[in-house]
Amino acid sequence: WLSWLVELDNPLFRNNRAAVIIDHLDLREGMSALDVGCGPGRLSIPMAIKVGPRGHVTAVDSQLGMLERAKERSVKARVTNIRFLQGEIGTGNLKLDRFDRTVLVTVLGEMQHPGDALREIFAALKPGGLLAITEVIADPHFQDQRTVRELASAAGFREKAVIGGRYSYSLYFMKPGEESGGGLN
Repeated sequence: WLSWLVELDNPLFRNNRAAVIIDHLDLREGMSALDVGCGPGRLSIPMAIKVGPRGHVTAVDSQLGMLERAKERSVKARVTNIRFLQGEIGTGNLKLDRFDRTVLVTVLGEMQHPGDALREIFAALKPGGLLAITEVIADPHFQDQRTVRELASAAGFREKAVIGGRYSYSLYFMKPGEESGGGLN
């Protein structure tokens, strides 16, 4: 019954819409992006379109069924620059300094070890890279802003911006270092 959370943009919460999250990332042609807990590709596909054929998106999900749906949707959309990986983040499988941008949309609370996951994402982001974490109260695994800030700070991230309010928000964090293309300046 919660499929609408991962399939569609929620009409009640503006900050949870794919276009809004992506616009604040300042994705550009040739960038590399990571979609953690990609589900059926609601963000992966438009991110891949945004970074263009010279860029790429890595879409990760622990559920094979979700990855299969994302693959089907990417084929229908004729998007070929997405790499699909089944697995958990936080186990050390991501390459260092590889991504310009990362998104986690209503997935942090489902992770077994969110601190480990954010540390791995921190290492996988290029210096100056951005991380967007979006949470919506309708998600049974909702994480409040305080918890997200504490986890991100402990991983080394610096907060850049918050979009939304108490019950639906996107927090944007930066990996300190050289700016890799801005976003939320």
